[in-house]
Amino acid sequence: MLQEQIIDEIKQIPSEKLAEVYDLIHYFRLGLKHEADTLPKQRPIGLAKEVFQMPVSFFAPLPDEVLDAFEGK
Repeated sequence: MLQEQIIDEIKQIPSEKLAEVYDLIHYFRLGLKHEADTLPKQRPIGLAKEVFQMPVSFFAPLPDEVLDAFEGK
């Protein structure tokens, strides 16, 4: 398991360097927590169900001039 390998590596680090390793791990973990706290919450699917209907024209092919614009022509 990866955790056991990490612990084995940590055990081989000299005592006077352990504070630096701790700081690295601690701040990395805090950064992960901060990222998780700041991610936008996902909205539920289907909020506009039966309120909004996609027009049939949405599925029609795009005109050539629009396609050309996407291709930079």
